[in-house]
Amino acid sequence: MAATEQIIKIHAQAPAKPALGKPCNGCGVCCAAEPCPVSLALLWPHTAPCKALLWNDNDKRYLCGMVIEPSLFVKWCPKWMDKLASKLFKRWIAAGTLCDSEVEVDSIE
Repeated sequence: MAATEQIIKIHAQAPAKPALGKPCNGCGVCCAAEPCPVSLALLWPHTAPCKALLWNDNDKRYLCGMVIEPSLFVKWCPKWMDKLASKLFKRWIAAGTLCDSEVEVDSIE
């Protein structure tokens, strides 16, 4: 399959994308490049970057809004279900575990 090129915008202070299989560092590349299964199932439109991709200025990294506070993004999810939904979504996409994004990053200045 031929590689395709895509331009994604990432915060200037975001950490560099780790190598495939290395620990996730919150670089945001995966979520900026394509929607994950949770996003495809529950968020509309199915576009990149994911609308639940959140920049955390304190930690200088990206976080998944569907893991942090799902009720902000899924209107039918009541606030009291955030903890349960967060646990489910985190497991579903293996958030914060290992980098599973095959996206190759070239920096454009």
